[in-house]
Amino acid sequence: MASNASVWGIEVGQTALKALRCEIEGGEVVANAFDYIEYPKILSHPEADPEELVRDALQQFLERNETRGYRVAVSVPGQSGLSKFFKPPPVEAKKVGDIVRYEARQQIPFDLDDVVWDFQMMPGSTIEEGYALETEVGLFAMKRDQVYKQLKPFDVAELEVDLIQLAPIAMYNMLAYDRMNDRLEANDFDVDNPPSSTVMVSLGTDSTDLIISNGFRVWQRSMPLGGNHFTRQLTKDLKMTFAKAEHLKRNTRDAEDPKLIIQTMRPVFNDLVTEIQRSIGFFQSIHKEATIDKLLLTGNTVKLPGLGPYLGKNLGYTLEVLEGFNRLQGPEVLASPVFKENQFTFGVCYGLCLQALGLGPIETTLVPKEILTDRIIRAKKPWALACAAALMAGFVGHYLFVQRDWSVVRQERWDSALSQSSQPQSYATTHKSTDNDYISKLAYLKNVGQELSGNGERRLIWIEFLTMLDGLMPHHPDYESPSQYPTPLELPYSKRPDIYVDSIETQYFDNLADWYSESIAERYRSEMRNWFRITRADNATKEQQAQFAEELTALTGPEGPGWVIELKGFHYYNDIIGEEGGNHVRKYLTERFLNGSVNIPLSDSNNSISPETFTTKEMGISYPLLLSDPGLQEMKIPNPEYDGPALAQTGAGGMIAGAGPTSTNVFGEVEARPAPKDKAAEDADPKQPPSFDAKRYEVTFQFCWQPKSRSVRLQLRAEAAAEAAAAAAEEEAANEAAEQAPEI
Repeated sequence: MASNASVWGIEVGQTALKALRCEIEGGEVVANAFDYIEYPKILSHPEADPEELVRDALQQFLERNETRGYRVAVSVPGQSGLSKFFKPPPVEAKKVGDIVRYEARQQIPFDLDDVVWDFQMMPGSTIEEGYALETEVGLFAMKRDQVYKQLKPFDVAELEVDLIQLAPIAMYNMLAYDRMNDRLEANDFDVDNPPSSTVMVSLGTDSTDLIISNGFRVWQRSMPLGGNHFTRQLTKDLKMTFAKAEHLKRNTRDAEDPKLIIQTMRPVFNDLVTEIQRSIGFFQSIHKEATIDKLLLTGNTVKLPGLGPYLGKNLGYTLEVLEGFNRLQGPEVLASPVFKENQFTFGVCYGLCLQALGLGPIETTLVPKEILTDRIIRAKKPWALACAAALMAGFVGHYLFVQRDWSVVRQERWDSALSQSSQPQSYATTHKSTDNDYISKLAYLKNVGQELSGNGERRLIWIEFLTMLDGLMPHHPDYESPSQYPTPLELPYSKRPDIYVDSIETQYFDNLADWYSESIAERYRSEMRNWFRITRADNATKEQQAQFAEELTALTGPEGPGWVIELKGFHYYNDIIGEEGGNHVRKYLTERFLNGSVNIPLSDSNNSISPETFTTKEMGISYPLLLSDPGLQEMKIPNPEYDGPALAQTGAGGMIAGAGPTSTNVFGEVEARPAPKDKAAEDADPKQPPSFDAKRYEVTFQFCWQPKSRSVRLQLRAEAAAEAAAAAAEEEAANEAAEQAPEI
């Protein structure tokens, strides 16, 4: 809600301190005071003392202006902080904060305790029935020590800051309110067909802020080029001091040879155009639906002769210089010669005032929460002191009444009874100590017993693991085992779903989180999306798809000790479109490792062996991952039934070597070229070729295994069954109570 109180918007620039005071009168923003205090030296000058210059400027500002009772908003340079905009998945609106917190950990390259950050949903976001659908969230952050560094001059000047905002975001608030207010009030935003955007270039002293916005969305970048670079170019080429070059730059039209000065600064003009073009190009590469129709220039550097037309000509957009504010009132301020001379630089101050008045689209602040808490406490101190005084008076009165009663009831009357009551307490303490000793010994004996009885189970762990691994491998459904497969002519290799394992590698981790790196996590999320697409997407509802995406985003990875198992092998099941290559692995191997079950032989009390079915989760299997997707290789597999001329040994990957001239393919494997015709080969059985053509897919598959002994598995299963039975009993009792309840 807008406030009617006046607010100060202050920008501490590199060349001057700028301040603007605004308030709301009759529904319009009115400027009723301003100040422009130029430093004796530029802050980035080698001989300048920035802290002293800013402190003196603030002191001068406080002497010339009244600040008591006004809210104060301050800007910080765009390169001092971070601003990121991202689109969260469709979730409940109340859960957007959790997603932003997760995104903050990913986007902010520092510990969140060392950062001041805030977020906000951008205008035009769609919320229907409590769900955030088409939304974009802005995340803004700044290192805590940098915030306190920016606040130090204000603390020294004893000027309380109520709001801190990044300068480019303040410029966006100004642009949205002053130039795009009609479309924001209509709130008619189409994600697929957004309104045209404006490129605003704010030319500063040491850097330039580029803001691209259509009112609903904003993108910004700080470029390391500014007015000082023109001055340094003059200093370098014309061999003059920095002060003289700065004076010459500001008074180019009055110089003896203005053309020479412009020509000298031309390389910086070109660099600026290149940086702006590169930034716009990057923006359009990630926002392909966006269109740009206008270039808006601001900042005192636009006073350079020819700079504006040069940028407009080379960038190809309609050029407009920000020479005034359309919706800002206040004739005394706007008509002031000093304000007119420097109005290009008051855009940030105007945007800060709009946000402080509650009129800016973005309302985030980077003021540390501990500062706001201290101010609240300080404001309540008088009331706290009054309460403390009242409590003290009450304590004194209470003490006087208690003292009077105590003088009647003396301590020595109770000494004997207290002594007698301490004896049972001592007796109870002794027995409790003895009982605790027995409990500790019992726990020790139980641990020893479990250790001794568990040796047999631990010997079976790897045997059970290999049994489980064999049970999870895919086989042809018409045959119990691959050994029963008919000949390759009857059942081609491309019809055999088997995955042939060449090697099994294992590595133990004290904490599996060490294995689950950022690259592994990203690869696993990608694989899970492919697995879901292949096995679930056709039958999944939108709610199930959204739930899967949310669970995948919140995945944190495995924890605790365990093994990482890596299988390397191959398969030839690549003729069915949609189930070839990695899709076959995802549909059968990944699916079984995620949701499969195996039969593990167990012995009972009579030493009889019977299989018991366990799920992969009960066996401790998790995070199956197809580690790479190399593509298909054309292969020749020797025919074991071939009865022709003797063939040489097969080369790498099953290639026939010696059957003719050979060459090495792109995979480093030996390929056989056609051999010269041979009479014996011609007489061989034509139904039994020397080899079979097949497409081979190399598999590298990893998964986590945290072994659980059979007793632990059975105990966990029994506990789960007991919990399920208890829940069912409670539900049955509730249903019976509902049936027996009298009807009204």
